[in-house]
Amino acid sequence: MNTVEWADGKVRLIDQTVLPLEHRIVECASYEEVAEAIRGMKVRGAPAIGITAAYGMALGAAASDTTDPDAFCSQMRQVAEWLRGTRPTAVNLFWATEKMLTVANGAPQRGVAATRAGMLETAHRMSAEDIEANRRMGAYGAELLPDEGTVLTHCNAGALATVAYGTALGVIRAAVERGKKIRVFADETRPFLQGARLTAWEMVSEGIPVTLITDSMAGHFMQRGKIDAAIVGADRIAANGDVANKIGTYSVAVLAKENGIPFYVAAPTSTVDLSIDTGEQIVIEERDPREVLYIGGQRIAPEGVDVANPAFDVTPHRYVTAIITENGIVREPYGEALQRLMKQPRP
Repeated sequence: MNTVEWADGKVRLIDQTVLPLEHRIVECASYEEVAEAIRGMKVRGAPAIGITAAYGMALGAAASDTTDPDAFCSQMRQVAEWLRGTRPTAVNLFWATEKMLTVANGAPQRGVAATRAGMLETAHRMSAEDIEANRRMGAYGAELLPDEGTVLTHCNAGALATVAYGTALGVIRAAVERGKKIRVFADETRPFLQGARLTAWEMVSEGIPVTLITDSMAGHFMQRGKIDAAIVGADRIAANGDVANKIGTYSVAVLAKENGIPFYVAAPTSTVDLSIDTGEQIVIEERDPREVLYIGGQRIAPEGVDVANPAFDVTPHRYVTAIITENGIVREPYGEALQRLMKQPRP
């Protein structure tokens, strides 16, 4: 199945908190359950969160029993706010709920029943567009990777972070599909271990050679010429090209720059937020200290220790070699390039 699916009036998700030890499907029958799945990281990755939220809006619309258009619009705004309160950094969440609200706001003209159906149709269309966008992104990005070499990635920006195929891992998949001999180095990505649990699982499942390393090993392998390129996804890209991604991405980017290694970001245009000028304006989510204090239910730190657990960091655009999107590849100066890119129609 895809990471996110609609079936029998419910949202079906691959539970990413139990992979790779168990392949469990979570079914969400209400927008509240969707919100909890997003907050609890059963579904994660900016594009997947966005599509899941869109289906959450559709569930909220289906649960509404009002026939009054104004009351319906008010309810949908409440649903959107509930979903938006789950994770503040990934802009796709806000992009998706805003698109769904645009449809909902047509209720006074179309009627509630037609609007409800239109919201579900919109979510389905967004899901299909996500898959297509990832494949186009992969085709563009595959050209940047060497015919043979090792690519480092951080966190998980694969099929599990999208509806299917992936962003950064989608680029790697596309390169392999073209016959390029790519080997992957996957940072484990503490504290949630998305690289160890998810990226490694995806690569092993597809037969793409992968080596798992701890986050602190990346510089060692770069220094010794073992890495030819680095590629990551993104949760929000500011108008100047600053990139918010999983905590530790900034370190990878700085190390890549120091060692003369290209650092690529692969993300759909829905991740670009032209409403903020720089990455300094991006809200960084702070998560539960227990994610740092425990591994597999076992406490690894003493009682009484303070914990900081930011989920993301911001990589300044000067460290980014290129940003790969479904509409093409952009390079510095990112301010101008992203403005032009966002005005382009989808291919």
